[in-house]
Amino acid sequence: MTPEEQTAIEAAAWRTLVGHLQKRKDVQNIDLMNMAGFCRNCMSRWMAHAATAQGVELSDPQAREIVYGMPYDEWKSKYQAEATPEQLAKYKQIGPDDTTD
Repeated sequence: MTPEEQTAIEAAAWRTLVGHLQKRKDVQNIDLMNMAGFCRNCMSRWMAHAATAQGVELSDPQAREIVYGMPYDEWKSKYQAEATPEQLAKYKQIGPDDTTD
């Protein structure tokens, strides 16, 4: 596999993951954080950081819109549920993974 092929494959896998999460609006970010140590917001930050590293300007709100498939505030108002005390307790216990930024 050439470096170009690997990059194209990785990009396709990223788009598939983003598309999957856009369809699974029932999956809350806190659940993703508690289970995997990252969420949609982490993904949008990764995207913005990668753009900056390539010399491309991409703001956090723009990156979030790409990941969420709509403006973040719209997604929050339509799909984000209030975190339960149990979810918050688990999040406090494990905390965010340092590799998410």
